[in-house]
This record gives sequence, C-alpha cells and structure tokens, in this order.
Amino acid sequence: MTDASEAAAPAPHDAGHTREPIHTVAAVITRDDGRVLLVRKRGTCIFIQPGGKREPGEASLVTLSRELDEELGVTFDAARARCLGTFEDAAVHEPGRRVRAEAWIVGILGEPRTGAEIEALAWIDPVAHADIDVAPLSARHILPAFVAARG
Repeated sequence: MTDASEAAAPAPHDAGHTREPIHTVAAVITRDDGRVLLVRKRGTCIFIQPGGKREPGEASLVTLSRELDEELGVTFDAARARCLGTFEDAAVHEPGRRVRAEAWIVGILGEPRTGAEIEALAWIDPVAHADIDVAPLSARHILPAFVAARG
C-alpha cells in the first residue's frame, strides 16, 4: 500500500530528515456506516491508507487505480474521486524518511480483499481508532482532514 505510513518524526539532526520525501498517492475508502478502510502490509504491525508510490510519469489517479487493483482487487470511478489534500509525516516502513501523500476520497467497486503485500484489512472509525496501531500520516493528518471534509 501506501507508504503513506509513518512513525515518530526523525530528529532534526537525522541525515534522513533532509532528504526528499517519498511521494505516494493514498485512498480514503469509506463504507455506508462511515468506517474507513486501512491496510497492514505483510510483516508489519501498523495500519496505513491503501495506495502507493507513483511509477515515473504516472498520474495520481492512475497510480491509485493500479495500487487498489493490486492490493485490494477493487476499482473506482476516477471521475467521482475527490482530492482531500497533500499531507506529510514520518514514514513507518522506511526509517529516517518522510512520506508525502496526495490523498483522494474514492468510492470503490468490488469487495476489498488482501492482495499483493497486504496482510490485513481494518474498517475503522475515523475518529476513535485507539484499538489498532495507525500510522501518524493517517492518524494525524488524513483521517482528521477526512472527518472535517465530511462535516
């Protein structure tokens, strides 16, 4: 998925802190009950937004379409996708790095299932999700922005 994942922000003296962030595209997928889908990569314990890194020259929604098909076996209508914004925090799967995710609210076609490197799915309350370990990018930025956007 998206390496729209993170951990504690690197210390200012950390050499990785000055490197260009990892650029990703992330999905905010909801159900009718308001819960949001997060995924957990194989061999990790932190849940992140579905999505991933762009291929060279790839447009955001093309990246998201490819990643959601590979990771979850679902598609979405790009014409109905809404850009939530671009957010940055520490990358959980690449220590010492930061990740910058362009987040999109998408309605999916199909039932999500684990695929590619995804080991687990979790439908969470975007406000109260203390029962699972959520990446800082999602917990501090994407989920609060989604809650504010939906009103």
